[in-house]
Amino acid sequence: MKLFGTDGIRGRVNEFPITAEVALRMGKAVANVLRTPGNGRCRVLIGKDTRISGYMLETALTSGLVSMGMDVLLVGPLPTPAVAHLTKSMGAAAGIMITASHNPYEDNGIKIFGPDGYKLSDELEDMVERHIMGDEPETPPLHPREIGKAQRIDDARGRYIEFVKNTADNISLRGFKVVVDCGHGAAYFIAPLIFKELGAEVITTGIQPDGLNINDNCGALHPEHAAELVIQHNADLGISFDGDADRVIFTDAKGKVVSGDRILALCAIGLKQQGKLKKDTLVATVMSNLGLTEAMKTHGIKVEASAVGDRNVIECIRKNGYSFGGENSGHLIFAEHSTTGDGILSALQVLGMMRQQNATLAELSNAFNEYPSQLSNMPVASKPPLHSLPKLTSLMESATAEFGEKGRHLIRYSGTENKIRVLVEHCDAEECRTWSHKFTNAIREEIG
Repeated sequence: MKLFGTDGIRGRVNEFPITAEVALRMGKAVANVLRTPGNGRCRVLIGKDTRISGYMLETALTSGLVSMGMDVLLVGPLPTPAVAHLTKSMGAAAGIMITASHNPYEDNGIKIFGPDGYKLSDELEDMVERHIMGDEPETPPLHPREIGKAQRIDDARGRYIEFVKNTADNISLRGFKVVVDCGHGAAYFIAPLIFKELGAEVITTGIQPDGLNINDNCGALHPEHAAELVIQHNADLGISFDGDADRVIFTDAKGKVVSGDRILALCAIGLKQQGKLKKDTLVATVMSNLGLTEAMKTHGIKVEASAVGDRNVIECIRKNGYSFGGENSGHLIFAEHSTTGDGILSALQVLGMMRQQNATLAELSNAFNEYPSQLSNMPVASKPPLHSLPKLTSLMESATAEFGEKGRHLIRYSGTENKIRVLVEHCDAEECRTWSHKFTNAIREEIG
């Protein structure tokens, strides 16, 4: 069984692989893979979101790391991008984030960053996994004098807050009224503080984590909660974060949720106007709407589609020397500033563009007409290869032939959950709905 998915390891707490025993072995594995002999004692930074199980996993990881001679820096509840930034800025050999992102509290997960602040490569993840699963020789126990130690870093929040504020190009948020929904997650303390310190009037919600309420009818998966508050308080926009605040969903002043593709478009256009969109290219994913590519052509912007996952977007950006990209799900990567998706930083960039262009979010996000689309996320008990499902395969072939350039379909398994995702886009909304139902019915028949 493969442990690492598209975004680290994730699963239900106290069930394999999200157990204290596996976390202990992971701590040892990370030490074995990343420790540099003869280069002094290495440090690993550990952060977490607000799930109650974070305490258990943090302790187990720490035990495994220090037993293998690594020093551990504990930064407590912080967004995933904060862990990535602090890993690099504090000279750590690795950063570990304990989070299951947008999942409920019953789940948790582990993401690993290298010393450069980027997620570990597939090759290094495979090495860590082999050590965890016992496919590599056990390292002999260290002499007691070689064991590492752990310490809490009290100024970790402050370091990250100053970093994020410095990316805002000295733009004041004075005069903005914003609703900030932290989803009772990792951003619950620092996100409202950052917006307030930059001058905004902030209406907060989702800032009372109790270990069990993370993402519970709030945050990025439920932007309608922020939308209600935007209307109620006559705010300029709503900002909703997921559990680890590596992505963000926006709501305009009329309470309308703005799609991630529209945010990608307005940011790409804004960056090009500032001369900061390298090679005039926006990196999106295969899940982005067909209308995005068509609209960007009118602005002289090329859209390059990567595989799904912010990791793949980042890899495409780095490999080709681009500067911006993201996903419709709310991951935005401003490569000039960050090594991963950062919800708070992204929100500041959007607010900055609104201020610079003296425009509302609705005005800036009206850059293109989206194709009618249907996205279904269906739970599955197993993940057989799609080509082994004859009815579904036949339907996909028929759709491809019939759609031509009028639409498209994309069917894939989730890399982090036991779900299959079915995306259908078509210039005709009725055709879109019809084919979506055909696909989902076939999946129910053949997978269950």
